[in-house]
Amino acid sequence: MVQVLKKLIGAKYIAIARTWVPTMAGWGSVGGVALVYFTDWRLILDWVPYINGKFKDD
Repeated sequence: MVQVLKKLIGAKYIAIARTWVPTMAGWGSVGGVALVYFTDWRLILDWVPYINGKFKDD
């Protein structure tokens, strides 16, 4: 897989992308938390099994 990527885009750009992976993962996590915070959090957290049982409507 890596050999194919090296042929397509080059080793230089693969090295640059590897340095950006932690930053992208961090900002992706922040974006996910912000999405849950600014939207209807119960709508999203209803998919989490443990939390789903705590908020049952009567």
